[in-house]
Amino acid sequence: MTTVIVDYESGNLHSAEKAFQRMAQETGAGDVIVTADPEMIRRAARIVLPGDGAFPACRAALFDHRGVYEAIDEAVRSHGRPFLGICIGMQMLATRGLEYHETPGFDWIAGTVGAIRPDDPALKVPHMGWNDLVIDHPHPVLDGIATGDHAYFVHSYHFRVADPAHRLAHVEYGGAITAIVGRDTMLGTQFHPEKSQATGLRLIANFLTWTP
Repeated sequence: MTTVIVDYESGNLHSAEKAFQRMAQETGAGDVIVTADPEMIRRAARIVLPGDGAFPACRAALFDHRGVYEAIDEAVRSHGRPFLGICIGMQMLATRGLEYHETPGFDWIAGTVGAIRPDDPALKVPHMGWNDLVIDHPHPVLDGIATGDHAYFVHSYHFRVADPAHRLAHVEYGGAITAIVGRDTMLGTQFHPEKSQATGLRLIANFLTWTP
């Protein structure tokens, strides 16, 4: 059983690789590899799509790698493999992003990625640092994670889902900010689980052992 972290030259993958490898070893979940090889992605038991930076640049980088998106799409939507998007990788699940200009997303979970505009003008954007999760809907990947647990965020845009059932958790930051989305075998976290200490490691372990 292999979990693939997709390498499309968007962000530092080292911390994610180490966190997923650690939890895979602890849970007996098999190998974790970082790759841009479409065949390895297509055959993977689980797929993780990280991402740092701007939505348009990440999308362009992903689609510049011939066959990578197609392999992800086939594995997840045709074969039902578990998928976890992290930060911009989560935002890619949306119908569209509005950072700089309108950019299409995967449209796997309907919604729009728009700018954070806190109700309180004293709150800074980007939303950066630790915040308390509020669990909206139960999910196996959230086993052992409760409202009030902390996660680490760095972002200026967030995912406004079309269907509230697809928002699994949020945080309060001058209004509700989407933290976790999910539908079918697809999941995404706006926060970085690899940087979120016990909460993040628990989520990673749950994802690696999740059988939809």
